[in-house]
Amino acid sequence: MVTYIARRLLIFIPVLLGITIINFIIVNMAPGNPVDMYIDPNMSPEIAEAKKEALGLNDPLFVQYVKWLGTLLTGDLGYSMSSYAPVAQLVGERIMPTVTLGLAALVLALLIAVPLGILSALKQNTKIDYLVTGLSFIGTSIPNFFLGLALIYIFAVNLGILPTGGMQKLGGDGGFGDRMLHMILPAIVLATGIAGRKVRYVRASMLDVLKQDYLRTARSKGVHEFWVTNKHALRNALLPVITVVGLEIPILLGGAIITEQIFQWPGIGQLTLQSMMSRDYPTIMALNLIAAVAVLGANLLTDILYSAADPRIKVG
Repeated sequence: MVTYIARRLLIFIPVLLGITIINFIIVNMAPGNPVDMYIDPNMSPEIAEAKKEALGLNDPLFVQYVKWLGTLLTGDLGYSMSSYAPVAQLVGERIMPTVTLGLAALVLALLIAVPLGILSALKQNTKIDYLVTGLSFIGTSIPNFFLGLALIYIFAVNLGILPTGGMQKLGGDGGFGDRMLHMILPAIVLATGIAGRKVRYVRASMLDVLKQDYLRTARSKGVHEFWVTNKHALRNALLPVITVVGLEIPILLGGAIITEQIFQWPGIGQLTLQSMMSRDYPTIMALNLIAAVAVLGANLLTDILYSAADPRIKVG
């Protein structure tokens, strides 16, 4: 196991390096720069040029990248070009709200998708199967921004039972109950698309497993159908689902940008949008790097969990 992880980490390093190069080129190809976003109408071109020189924006792209990479290797993510605060501090303040929201959404999605996927497979080609399949397509297709605004209108504006946004009540103590209440709507929005996709994975995997000979053997020995389904079949049916769960990490991060903006959730997604609007290159690069590490780490964790779930599969 240790050898396998070490080998994967050696592969991750050049992959991360390649991702940072591509991201750096794309970020700097965008029109405008941080100085243009904050130029005073009365500012002379000489002062604007001096600001660009001070920020290193006049250096060749290769030189800018090498300077950024050298700073990164020292453990420093640099300073924000818009707020002048350390990027590590900005990210540190925003990362836990996004992680908390993402984990809540993922758990909620699996709690919905696994039972519905099993039910759909057991009731194949019945009205229940068609209903579950139809709901999964709706969950996959509905845009986050539309669902978010609809939930705010229904539960916050009309019914008044849930907050419209934020992470805690204005003037509140930000306790566990208060944060959970504010997390309900954004977690539902993020979980809806994931649940819609996972229902179909669970259903397809379960249908494949239910045809296996060992389940017929278990039934012939008098094993109750509940145990045949939930002990023997479910464990093997969930193996492919474990693999695709790791693929939800980038989708969660992408969805969080829209969802956090709608619900004013102070996380990485909202910071990403603010950084893009202000052309804050160091913050954008740091966020892209974190996203890449999260995706690669999720893939590694998926391999380990797959091996743990199925002893026949060995890593290393």
